Amino acid sequence: MLKVGEAAPDFELQSDSGETVRLADLRGKKVILYFYPKDNTPGCTTEACEFRDRAPQIKRKGAVVLGVSPDSIKSHERFKQKYELPFALLSDPDHAVAERYGAWGEKKMYGKTYEGILRTTYLIDEKGRVEEVFEKVKAKGHGDQVMDSLSR
Repeated sequence: MLKVGEAAPDFELQSDSGETVRLADLRGKKVILYFYPKDNTPGCTTEACEFRDRAPQIKRKGAVVLGVSPDSIKSHERFKQKYELPFALLSDPDHAVAERYGAWGEKKMYGKTYEGILRTTYLIDEKGRVEEVFEKVKAKGHGDQVMDSLSR
């Protein structure tokens, strides 16, 4: 897990629109980088819709939202369209970026242990440094948590 004050690792991932998104290209803006397990699942939909519903306030704060999961670009396209998400969803199929950010690791469900996305959000400042880390995110209410941080 990255720590507050550390430089956020640069990355280059494909977005739902097929464009390449680089963290370095977003210098000068705050970035809400959130890692989520899977498109069209209840928790992930709740989290995405909370960011969608706060998009105007996020934009006024000079920030951009980027959602990252191992899902394919096609899956992201459908998810974005279905819920009218006004931000980019990035495909990290080999979870290399999630690993660099400490958002990939051991999980347990129904008595089984497996590797997967650890729901984590990073608030990255205009200079590319980690401003805040949200670990073990609960989807419901997370949009308000992030807005509170942006408002400080």
